[in-house]
Amino acid sequence: MYLGMVCAIECEIIKKFLKFGTMKKVSLTGIKPTGTPHLGNYLGAIRPALELSKTYDTVYFIADYHALTTVQNGADMRANIYKIAATWLALGLNPEEGLFYKQSDIPEIFELSWALSCFTPKGFMNRAHAYKAKVEANTAAGEDPDANVNMGLYCYPCLMDADILMFNADIVPVGKDQKQHVEFARDIAIKFNKHFGEDVFTIPEPVFQETTGVIPGLDGRKMSKSYDNVIDIFLESKALKKKIGKIVTNSQGIEEPKDPDTCNVFRLYKLFATPEQAEALAARYRAGGMGWGHAKAELQSVLEEHLGPAREKYFYLLSHTEEIDKILAYGKEKARAKSIPMMQKVRELLGTY
Repeated sequence: MYLGMVCAIECEIIKKFLKFGTMKKVSLTGIKPTGTPHLGNYLGAIRPALELSKTYDTVYFIADYHALTTVQNGADMRANIYKIAATWLALGLNPEEGLFYKQSDIPEIFELSWALSCFTPKGFMNRAHAYKAKVEANTAAGEDPDANVNMGLYCYPCLMDADILMFNADIVPVGKDQKQHVEFARDIAIKFNKHFGEDVFTIPEPVFQETTGVIPGLDGRKMSKSYDNVIDIFLESKALKKKIGKIVTNSQGIEEPKDPDTCNVFRLYKLFATPEQAEALAARYRAGGMGWGHAKAELQSVLEEHLGPAREKYFYLLSHTEEIDKILAYGKEKARAKSIPMMQKVRELLGTY
């Protein structure tokens, strides 16, 4: 009786949302809810991933179970999930197109993760970058190599493989340092397909986003929370002005000509400005008569122009989290219309249905 009810519910979900999926290839992007996104996240990951919706069927998901390796407080996790969802929705993610869901809402992902782990050599886990980095840091500090290493961190690649393969992603946008994640998924997909003699999973390809180069932080180094040099995406005007005021510049006076290409303010400005705006400001740098305060005011102006409307929507969504809940519930049903039949097929092959 219970199994019959489950099957009936699953069939209804599948029938309701079978429209997703065209002849387009599929792009998949996972977002860990580990804090407030900053401009580096926006330029390096969010904006390029949203651009893919023009040419791909897009899958975006909040990777809350991946975040459990470091975020282990319920209130923090819930707050981070809302912040991440509000950020992507405010910046243009359309939940009516493609998929947008919370990883923990799709039980088939975790079932698939276990199945894939049974086809994954332990050596893969030993070579995973996150685990190796932790071991190397522990060893350098004279500690036990596995000190403070939990199994979530160690088995992280298996869950990531399930994220990618469940929805037959053709491409996964990543930084070069994340290429290994997609390579693991490729290797396991090939191994699984070969074992069963059929193309169960699509073989994914990594796609590198390199157009923006290094995004400078307040001190000129790469913008990163680990350097404490970030500018959050949705700072309100007063806080944004204060943060921009901390950008490191040299001691040149107002009247002196300045080189825009060596200026941290201009390097960030041109990532948001139009080519015409960037060229006009560069000319002012070279002509002299413009102080660093003027340059920082121009940066704030272009950021307000670019992100101001999205900031309003972001704070609206955070004050109306029930709307985020509805969007994620809708995404859950759409995603399960894909994950349920995929897992049924895997169970049949494994004999576990």
